[in-house]
This record gives sequence, structure tokens and C-alpha cells, in this order.
Amino acid sequence: MPIQTRKIELVGIDQRLLFGPSDVYLRLIEEKLPLKLVPRGETLVIEGQPALVDKAAVLFVDLIARLKAKQDITEQYILYSLTRIESNGLGPAGELEAQAVITSLTKEQVQPKTVGQKDYLAAMGTNDIVFAIGPAGTGKTFLAVARATADLKSGRVNRIILVRPAVEAGESLGFLPGDIRAKVDPYLRPVYDALHELLPAEKIQKLIEIGIIEIAPLAFMRGRTLNNCFVILDEGQNTTSAQMKMFLTRLGVGSKAVITGDITQIDLENKKASGLVTVQKILDGIKGVTFVYLTEKDVVRHRLVTDVIKAYERFEGRGR
Repeated sequence: MPIQTRKIELVGIDQRLLFGPSDVYLRLIEEKLPLKLVPRGETLVIEGQPALVDKAAVLFVDLIARLKAKQDITEQYILYSLTRIESNGLGPAGELEAQAVITSLTKEQVQPKTVGQKDYLAAMGTNDIVFAIGPAGTGKTFLAVARATADLKSGRVNRIILVRPAVEAGESLGFLPGDIRAKVDPYLRPVYDALHELLPAEKIQKLIEIGIIEIAPLAFMRGRTLNNCFVILDEGQNTTSAQMKMFLTRLGVGSKAVITGDITQIDLENKKASGLVTVQKILDGIKGVTFVYLTEKDVVRHRLVTDVIKAYERFEGRGR
């Protein structure tokens, strides 16, 4: 195969951000494509097979655009950009920059890291009931909490209610020490984690004490009507169909609901009875209700998480 050489101009670009610490991003790109990348002053020389050189050139155009938009480059972003280039020939920087940011109570910006996340944020802005279905690490809970804090700050809602089913996954609730709050708190820990990424601990505690933020197990929702609230049901795959109906019918005037879950990690004994599985057929086509499907391409955790998800899909027969 012929070897092609192409030069990318880097005038005005901070190469430390583009190439990563000790050129770790260059090494990652060389490994994934593979080809040779040689920095020479304010120029980057790309050498390799023509098709790979073309992909690398598009990738660096995308990375440079991201830096000019004052967004960070990470290993996860590079891998995601490569998947977008493979699928449609373009990097995602322009699409992500076009998405309006979310303003939380303490942070200026919470921006989507993938196009799937961008679509998720857009869906929460235009629908009153949003289902976000996808694997671990795709930002389902974090982005919902960020959207909720933004709506609280703007006055669109008066309260945030974070709900999770307390479903046993290998340990018995009765085995855990303490009262009912102590028993269910471990199941609610992921929503606390999302809050702590957006708000200081003392602010969270104060908002909980005065009832602006409520974190509760799903069972505590029965019989209530929730007005002017942003309600998030996390781990929705572990609800039964009856529980899902109960939750959705709690919504009152001025409220919005976001339901997140991963239908590949159902802890119910009868996995087919999951409320998140059945609701997709029941509510399909209803105006104001939308389903957003995230994939392993939207994973924003450690880059190996995507490989782990794909490996399990192959093992369980879903990757064929």
C-alpha cells in the first residue's frame, strides 16, 4: 500500500492540550488508526495509508475545533470522535458546540460530551416525560440532575425529587443495619453522587433540610401528587409495570419527569416484567413523552468501560 503524508497546521494551538501529557493522545491515535504522527514546530505530520491519513486529518480538524471552542480534549472524546468519523465522516465538535449548555446552581456550564447526550438534553428541554435508556457510564443520571438544578435555578420548578427503587441485588435489605432510611440510603447513593458533582455538600444538606430537594425510595411516592417538581426516577429497569404506572401518575401541574435505566441490568427476578421494558410499548407515540436511547458510544467513563460493555454484549449474544 502507498504511504501518504499530510501536514496539519497548528498555529495558535496549545500543543500540550492537543497532544496530551507526554503526547499520550498522539500515541492513542497512532494505536487506534494506526499511522505515524510527528510534531514539527507548528505543524503535525501524518504518515500512513491514505484512508487512515484521511481519518486522522478529519480527527485533528475536529480536535482543533474543540480546543477553539474552549472545550477539553480527553481520551474518551478522542475515541468518541473516531467512532463518529467512522460512521458519518465528521467529528462531533460542531454538533456539540451547537447544543445550548445547561446552567446549574454552582457551575456555569454542563455540556454534552456526545451527540447522544446532546439529543438527551434537547429532549428534556421539549418534553415533560423523558425516558433515557442506555448502558452504564452514559451520563443518564448526571445530566438529568443537571437539567433539574438548572430548572430549579431558573424558577421553572420549585422542587427536585430523586427517586430510586430499592431492589435487592445480592444483599438483603433486612441484613443491612439501621432504620428504614439507613437501609435504603445505599440504593440512593448514585443520585447523591450526581448531586455532589453539581453542588457543594453544605448546599445539598440545606436544600434537603428545607424540602427543596427530596431523595426517596420509589415506595414513598404512592398516593402523592407532585406539582411544580422535576422528578427523576433512576434505575427504572428495576421497577415493575405497576410501579412504573404508579410513578408516572404522580405528576401534577408544572412537573417534569425523567426516567433513566439500563435494560441490560435488570435485578428483578422476572426480567420481562420490568416496567422500563413494557412502558416502551405502552407509551409509544404519545405527544410529550419521548424515549432517548444511548449506546456504548455515549459512555463517558474510563475508555475501557466501552470495551467491557461490548465484550459482555458479545458474550450474551446481543452483539451479533
